[in-house]
Amino acid sequence: MVITIFRNRLKPENVDEYYAWAKRISDLANTMPGHVSHKTFAAEDGERVTIVEFADEASQRAWSTEARHLEAKKKGRSDFYSEYKIQVCTVVRETAFTA
Repeated sequence: MVITIFRNRLKPENVDEYYAWAKRISDLANTMPGHVSHKTFAAEDGERVTIVEFADEASQRAWSTEARHLEAKKKGRSDFYSEYKIQVCTVVRETAFTA
């Protein structure tokens, strides 16, 4: 499994437009082969973190280079994000617990 960690902060002036774009891109991600899950969290200080799981590196790369996703990334840099950091990681070990 490949995990992408996307940490970011939004520009306050375009938040409403951002959420419209985010919905479209989230829906698109759900259709991508190899997509496992994605979820976004927001911290009290305004930082947002999205964790995206893909089954393998090829699936993650296909998502990263998908045309509509590329368009959204360009729009994000110009209009939505004041800063961001992306880390792509391979899962070495995984454990889970459910009571």
